[in-house]
Amino acid sequence: MTSTYSNDRERADSLLPPRDVLRRLAISESGFVFDPASGNSFTVNETGLAILRGLQHHHDLMTLTETLLRDYDIKPRDLERDLLEFAGTLREYFANA
Repeated sequence: MTSTYSNDRERADSLLPPRDVLRRLAISESGFVFDPASGNSFTVNETGLAILRGLQHHHDLMTLTETLLRDYDIKPRDLERDLLEFAGTLREYFANA
């Protein structure tokens, strides 16, 4: 039997671009992001940079949420909303790339 926690985790992670897409991104310290497969690029702010790096290393929104809550002064509800919005934006961007 699958737990609710597991279902929530799978649903959240389904909003992310595929793992291979996240891993292939070249990300500079300044927030410049380049996708060598498509040739597309974009920039992110410091928070977006932290999220992308976290996704490259964890590829798990639950783990990333825990890390960001520890590292930043943000309310859990606000972080969850912002993470899901950013993940959705990434998913749409790479679906069209």
